[in-house]
Amino acid sequence: MDQPLQIFLIDDDLDDREIFSWVMKSIHPSSEIDSASDGLEALDKLKDHRYNPHIIFLDLNMPRMHGLDCLRQIRQMERLRYNPVIVYSTSSNPHDISQSRSAGASEYIVKGNEISIIKQELTQVIEKYNPRSSTHEYGK
Repeated sequence: MDQPLQIFLIDDDLDDREIFSWVMKSIHPSSEIDSASDGLEALDKLKDHRYNPHIIFLDLNMPRMHGLDCLRQIRQMERLRYNPVIVYSTSSNPHDISQSRSAGASEYIVKGNEISIIKQELTQVIEKYNPRSSTHEYGK
């Protein structure tokens, strides 16, 4: 039997983490969702070579370490270099979007206020990057 889809959410907002988890479980019930409340906590988890999430979602505006700095460090980790990292932020600023893509973000999602919109956006990402159900090849 295949392993469940491993999803890692890095976000300092507890409400956003709970909404994300609820929506993700409604989309992909067998997914396992782990989280970190900031970039430093996330990097500590990701330094463990046994921890290999399939998809990483990353907020930008967090305490202790900005999401872009975290993204750059994730992209320097050889084993995670090509794993999808989706920036999931309230910012719709074109500069943030551009910087995120330049730093190696696979996608950029602006957090919606409506559950239906959040579900639609997360469904598209899961369909595109789920290594068990898509044709996406990491590293391409």
